[in-house]
Amino acid sequence: MHLPQPDLEWRDDKIPVSLQFDDPYFSLDNGLHETRHVFLAGNGLPDRFSDGFHIAELGFGTGLNLLTTLLEWRRTKQNGTLRFTSFEAYPMSPADMVLAQSAFPEITAIAAEFAPLWPELWQTGRLETPELFLSVVVGDARQTLPNSDLEADCWFLDGFSPAKNPELWDADLMQAVADHTNPLGTFATYTAAGFVRRNLEAAGFSVERSAGYGRKRHMTIGTKKDA
Repeated sequence: MHLPQPDLEWRDDKIPVSLQFDDPYFSLDNGLHETRHVFLAGNGLPDRFSDGFHIAELGFGTGLNLLTTLLEWRRTKQNGTLRFTSFEAYPMSPADMVLAQSAFPEITAIAAEFAPLWPELWQTGRLETPELFLSVVVGDARQTLPNSDLEADCWFLDGFSPAKNPELWDADLMQAVADHTNPLGTFATYTAAGFVRRNLEAAGFSVERSAGYGRKRHMTIGTKKDA
C-alpha cells in the first residue's frame, strides 16, 4: 500500500516535529505523562475499561497513545479485548515510530514487542492480538470518519495544534466525532482553543475546561449528551 509520508525533523534526536504543521508530535515536557494526564485521566480511564471498550483517535502519530493505553490495560489486568481505531493522514514509517518511542524508557518492552508488527499495520490497516484490535484508517478524517461505522466509547482528540491544523478541528468533523460516539461517551484533548470548545458543544457534547499538562494551563474534556 502506498502511503503519504510526513515531512519530519528531529529535535534533540528524539522528538519528531512535523514540518508541514510546524508542531511536535508530543509534549516537549514528557509525551508519555501527557498521554496519561490528558487522554487516559481525561476520559476516566482505566476505571471505564471493559471487554470490547472502544477508543477512537484523531491522529495516530508515533503510536505513543496506543502503547501507553495498552500498558494501562495490562497493568489493571483487564480481561477481553481493547478496540482502538485511529484516523491518520500521514502515517509515520515504522523506523521513525520506533525512534520516537525510544524517547520513553517506560515503554521500552512494549515498544520492542510491537516494533515488528508496524509494517503489517501499514500493509493491512489493522493489527489483531488476543488483547487488542487496532485499526488505523489512512486519509483525511473529514472524508473517512463520516463514512465509517465506528461507535466509540471515548475519543483521544490529538491532532496538531488547532492554530496550525484547523481542518482537523472544524465543526463538521467535530459533528462526525459526536455522531460516532456512543451515548454518554467522552472525549479529551490537550487544547482549550475557544473555537474547538464551541464546535464540540454544538456537536452535542457537554464540554468542560480542566487543568492542562505541562506548559498548557488548560485542556478540554466532555461527555456526549444523553439524547
